[in-house]
Amino acid sequence: HHVFFWLKNSDSDEDKHNLIEGLQGLKQTDTPTSIHIGVPAATPARDVVDQSYDVSLLVTFANLNDHDRYQDHPAHLKFVEQCSHLWERVKVYDTEDA
Repeated sequence: HHVFFWLKNSDSDEDKHNLIEGLQGLKQTDTPTSIHIGVPAATPARDVVDQSYDVSLLVTFANLNDHDRYQDHPAHLKFVEQCSHLWERVKVYDTEDA
């Protein structure tokens, strides 16, 4: 479950900090096997690399049921309620083992 966030005010360090702080609260959930919060890496620019987002969240789950429980977890719902005003766009990529 890889989530990319584009802030309404991408030049605001305060907004980025508040979003990251909100994402930290998702670590209270019990269904993920791992949670990683990141920002675009300072890698060389290439046509295949998208560095347009401000913050990303990578959450892994043991199974689809854990993912579904996470979506309704109070910490996840609280995050969306408290932080959705910060972003203008969110893109989610969900994958499973091939």
